[in-house]
Amino acid sequence: MSELVEHVDEYDRVLGVVERGEAEREGWPHRIATTICRDRTGRILVLRRSETHPRFPGYYDVMVGGAVNVGESYEEAAARELSEELGVRVPVHFLFKFLCRKGISPIWLGVHEAVLSEALIPDSGEIGWQDWMPVAELREVVDEWRFVPGGREALRQYLESGFGNGAREPAAE
Repeated sequence: MSELVEHVDEYDRVLGVVERGEAEREGWPHRIATTICRDRTGRILVLRRSETHPRFPGYYDVMVGGAVNVGESYEEAAARELSEELGVRVPVHFLFKFLCRKGISPIWLGVHEAVLSEALIPDSGEIGWQDWMPVAELREVVDEWRFVPGGREALRQYLESGFGNGAREPAAE
């Protein structure tokens, strides 16, 4: 059986439980929890998805994340995904959510932030490459490189909101 997710409406209210593949095929909104990772100097973690990733293989992204399990909060899912994909356990700070209509199907993206200072142990099935990038450099490449559409949109909102540019202190560890 495939992954079960909560089918939600345009206000992020739960309508029922469906298989993720069905939600994608039918264009039903469901929830994805993501985290933008920063280091203590403010650089943002950029990753390239593995070539075998089922969604957007080989594309770049600034978000680590995945589907929110049935009954799980955005924050719980974001912390779980960080552990699964990067091998780190750190607090995540919820920033914002939005209905993203770009990509495979409409998804509610719950965007979080985490400050990482420990070594990463990336899941090679998910991540093919990763590196830390200063915000100014990231702004230059985000439209040149093949980025996951939702990741590009989330990054823009993140930066326009003043996150990632020193406008506020990093999330606590």
